[in-house]
Amino acid sequence: MSNVPWAHLRLPPFPQVAIRVLQLVNRETIQLHQLSELIASDPAFAGEILTIANSALYAPRFPTKSILQSIAVLGANNLQGICLTVGTRAYLGKAFNQPSMRLVWRHNLASALIGAQLASAGFLDKDTAYTAGVIHDVGRLALAVIRPKEYGLLLENHTGAPASILEAESQMFGCNHCEAGRQLISDWKMPQEFEAIVSKHHAPMKKDGAWSLPELISVSCRMADAAGFRAFKNCTDTPYQDLLDELPARERGRFHATAEALTLDLTRKIEAVERA
Repeated sequence: MSNVPWAHLRLPPFPQVAIRVLQLVNRETIQLHQLSELIASDPAFAGEILTIANSALYAPRFPTKSILQSIAVLGANNLQGICLTVGTRAYLGKAFNQPSMRLVWRHNLASALIGAQLASAGFLDKDTAYTAGVIHDVGRLALAVIRPKEYGLLLENHTGAPASILEAESQMFGCNHCEAGRQLISDWKMPQEFEAIVSKHHAPMKKDGAWSLPELISVSCRMADAAGFRAFKNCTDTPYQDLLDELPARERGRFHATAEALTLDLTRKIEAVERA
C-alpha cells in the first residue's frame, strides 16, 4: 500500500479465506466442492459459518452439518455474504469488544440486511447487495484496526452528519475511511464493482433516477443510521420518510413504512447473528 499515507502502518491481514471466497464466487467456473474445501481449510472460520448458517437468521428446515451442505441449501452467493460477515468480525479482533467498534460492526450488518431487502423488492441481486452492505465500511474497520483506542475515541466523541467524520479521519490518519476502503478493495483484488460502494457511499444521490448497487447501499447506510444502527453514537440522521422518498416506487411500496418497523426487524436479525 505504498501509495497511501498510512502505508507505514502495519495492517493485520483480512482473513484470507473470506477474501478467496469473494474472489472465487465471482468466477463462473467455480465448483461447489472447491468452495467448500476452501472454507473448511480454516476449521474455526468454517465453524462460525456453519453456526450462522444454522441460526434463526436463515432458519433452514433441516440443520446443515457441512459447508458443502450449507452451500447447497443457501447458495454460493449467500454463503459469500456470511463469510464476509464472519471475516469483518474477525478482522476487528480485540477491538470488537469496544462499544464504539461494536456499533460500527452492527451498522455494517444493518446496512447489509437493508440492502438485501431493498434488492429483493426490486431488480438487483439480494446476495450481492448483502455482501456490498457488509463491505461498504471496510475502510472504517481498517482505521479501527490501525489505531483502535484513538479511533474509538473519535467515534465516541464526534457529532455530525455521517460524512462529517471524513475530515477528522483525514487529520488523524492522512486519509478517510472511503479512501482507505477503495485502496483495500484494490489491494485485496476484490471485485471492482465494490470500489464505488466503499468510496462513494457518502456521496449525494444522483438526481437522474438511476438505481444501481452504489445508490442502493448509500440509502441502506443512511437507513441503518435512521433505524438506530449508527456508525458512531452522535451521528445525525436523515429523516426516515426522506429516505423512503429516495427509493424507486417499487422498492418503496414493498419496504418498511416506518423506522420503528425497520428497527424491530433489524434488531431481531442482528441478535440472531450475534447469538450465533
